[in-house]
This record gives sequence, C-alpha cells and structure tokens, in this order.
Amino acid sequence: MDIRQIEQFVSGKWDEEIVPQLVEYIRIPNKSPMFDANWVEHGYMDQAVDLMERWARAQDIPGMQIEVVRLDGRTPLIFIEVPAFDGNAGSDRRDDDCVLLYGHLDKQPEMTGWDDDLGPWTPVIKGDKLYGRGGADDGYAIYGSLTAVLALRAQGLAHSRCVILIEACEESGSYDLPAYVDHLAERIGKPSLVVCLDSGCGNYDQLWCTTSLRGLAGGNLTVKVLEEGVHSGDASGVVPSSFRLLRQLLSRLEDETTGRVIVDDLHVEIPAERLNQAQEAARVLDTAVFDKFPFLPGMTPMHDELAELVLNRTWRPALSITGVDGMPPLSSAGNVLRPFTAVKLSLRLPPTLDGKRAGQRLKEVLLDNPPNGAHVELELEKASAGWNAPALSPWLSQAIDDASEAFFGKPAVYMGEGGSIPFMGMLGEKFPGAQFMITGVLGPHSNAHGPNEFLHIPMGKRVTACVAHVIAAHCRASERGETTGVAAVAGGEQHGGHGCC
Repeated sequence: MDIRQIEQFVSGKWDEEIVPQLVEYIRIPNKSPMFDANWVEHGYMDQAVDLMERWARAQDIPGMQIEVVRLDGRTPLIFIEVPAFDGNAGSDRRDDDCVLLYGHLDKQPEMTGWDDDLGPWTPVIKGDKLYGRGGADDGYAIYGSLTAVLALRAQGLAHSRCVILIEACEESGSYDLPAYVDHLAERIGKPSLVVCLDSGCGNYDQLWCTTSLRGLAGGNLTVKVLEEGVHSGDASGVVPSSFRLLRQLLSRLEDETTGRVIVDDLHVEIPAERLNQAQEAARVLDTAVFDKFPFLPGMTPMHDELAELVLNRTWRPALSITGVDGMPPLSSAGNVLRPFTAVKLSLRLPPTLDGKRAGQRLKEVLLDNPPNGAHVELELEKASAGWNAPALSPWLSQAIDDASEAFFGKPAVYMGEGGSIPFMGMLGEKFPGAQFMITGVLGPHSNAHGPNEFLHIPMGKRVTACVAHVIAAHCRASERGETTGVAAVAGGEQHGGHGCC
C-alpha cells in the first residue's frame, strides 16, 4: 500500500465531492421520526436518501449494486453491495463473508443556542470545520465508506466483498433496523468485520476505537395533582406541588448531591480490561476529558480523578433531564399552582446491563407508592441494552495500530463511549463471530445533538484512510484464514480479552 497515494486520493475525494455533498445534506431538515411525526409527508428523509443514492450511483465501481429498500410503514434504508476485488485482475465473486459498513442519515432536532452566523440547517465552513446538523453524525458515513473502497481499487489493492447499510431511524433507537437486517439476511451474508463510523474520538490527533457503548432507558415521567391550575396563594400549603413530588421521585433514582444513580440494580461490575483502558485514555487526554465541554467560568466536573470521569461517562448509569412540560415560560408564568409537571428522562445504562430489565426496574422505582397519592405515569420510550465489544483478533489489533501510525503518526487509543448505537448490540447477537471497528469523528467541541455541531474535515479524511487500510488488512487476513476462526473464538468472549474497537 502506498500510504501517500491513499492520502492524496482520499483528500481529493473529500475536497471535490464529499464536502460539497455534505453541504447540501446539512440543508435538509430530515429529523428522525421521534422528532418529526410527519416525516413521510414532509419528504425530507427522501431528499436525503436521494442525494446520497445519486452520489453513490455515480461512483465507478464495476458490479456494485445499490438499492433503496422500503418496507411498509418503515423508514427507508440504503443497501449497497460491492463485489470482492482481487486486485488489478478484478473479481465478481460472491461469498457469505464480507465487511459490513454501517451509518445513518437521520438527524437530531434543531436545539437552541446556535451562534448568530450558524444554524442546524445552515452549512458553514470555517477553517477545517463544517458546521451544521448531521455532517459528523452521521452523514459522512456513506461517503467515507465508499471512498475507502475506491481508494483501494485506485491502487489495485484487493478487498473482500463489502456491504454498506445506511439507515434512517438511528436517532430514534433503530427500531426499523432489525426488520431490514432480517429482510436482507441472505444478501448481507455473514460479516467477519463490522465497521461503524458513528462514534466519537477523544482528540483529532490519532485514531480512536470504541470498546463499549452505553444502553438507554428513557421516556416521559408525569406527576399530576389537580384537574386544573389554581391560585398559588390559595392552594400552596394545602395542595402538594407537582414539581416537589417529582423531585421526591427522582431522588429515589439519583443522589441529587453527587449525581450518582443510587439503585444498585442499575450498576454492573466493570471488566478489568475496561478499567485499564480508562486509565490509558485519561492519561492521553489529560484535562481534555472534561475541558472539551463548554463549562461556565468556575464550574467543575463531577470528580477530581480523570479516569473516574472516563468511567462515569462510559460504564456507569447516569440520569439527564432533557425536556420539561407543564411549565409556562418565565415571561408568562402567573401565580398558579400548576396541575402537573412532566419531564423527559434519559437514563444511560452500563454496556452489559440488560436494557429491558433496566426499563422495568425504572418503572418500579418511580411508580410504586406515589407520594401523597399523586397520579404518576411513566411512558417508557426506550429500554435498550448497550454493547461491550468482543476480544480483538490479533490481525485487527495490528491493522488498527498500523493505520493510526500511518495516517496520524500516533498509536490508536481504545475507550468506551457514553452514547448508544443500537445496531451494534443487535449485530453482536446476530453475528457472534464478527470483529468490530467502531470509530468516528465526533471529537472535542464537535457537540453532536447540540448547537454549533461540526465535522472536523481533516479527521474525516484520516478516518476514511484508516478504514481503507483496515479493509485491505481484512482481505489479507481472510486469505490466511484468520478472520473466521479467530473471530469466532473472540465473539464468545464478550466481556474479556484484549480490548477492541
């Protein structure tokens, strides 16, 4: 492999095609179904699909099959199959083994707080950053995946069959994806390597590989005390405040002083390998563990130990309140004791905790014996398990380190991520012999889901080049018979062994 040639090819493709494509993609407000109930009528999802499909069809890859699959009542999915390539001799052979590359095209909602010259649907390039919703999460995935394959073919380098899946409801929990994976099972085959570009990175200086993802249990918690609002002077001291009762319920779940989730059943024992990786990630990142976030002056993080902060955001449960209802804005708030208070709960779960069991436990904690006989409801929207990667095969460990050294000049780093990618847990169950390379471009201050989200363009280029390097290494390992046997063994060691990505 000519590293310089790979870099030049990938950089040129990004500058000439991918960045302009992402500029157009950012303009499309194709919010995930959870945030746009009328997504079908609005047609934005179809616009995004059409944009990506047209670009993919324009790529010169002989034998490539592209289809937009539409199951009744579900979001669309882009399915791409690239035949195996035996180098300059070419190939159209097909076998069950493949590299499965995954991404999504649906987006989070707008969120307030964008700078005056930025906006969720307003693409802006400042220096090496492309601002706007969805470019890094995860619009670049289809472009980076195909460009990695094209870079190998341009140099006459062999690769195994590649399957690319781009879904359209990841931000809503990927509830449509299992139906598509089952529907396309024969066409997908049995991947021995899964590459996901929807994760984060601790910095922009080296390749970061994700070893685990947290699960998520969440929904709408409502506390009702009255049929209608009443004069606060007349009722306060007699009618319990729905807000105060809500606080009581949340205190059953979380220590309001420390932020620690106090329900023991929602914690797990953290594997020793993950503890070691957290220490190494903290050493590499130093204060960037916390100062990547836009803290106000004088604010401090939740712990003094950096490794503990890494573990807090990757292996421990944590509660966030992400929405409130029943409260008028300050400008129109009168002296009224309100009839109800409702909040949206987002409870991140440890990677190895059963999501359904956690959701049931959450209901028990919040709904049993409501204070003052209040009417308490919990509409559970999500209860999904996380993912802990299988042990890393020697060939993949070497390939990842070599790729990071080649294109960053530094070794790769392994760390868990605090978010969720539902597809990973499902794939781990369906393909227990698969190896995983989970990486991404969401680094410091990129602010996925929030205001001023951006894609770090040089990071996108380097990650694309690294994917090309690993795909080529997979083909060589496959020829040596290492991808099937070793992966099958590793897949059975879900919670131990050497790291992963």
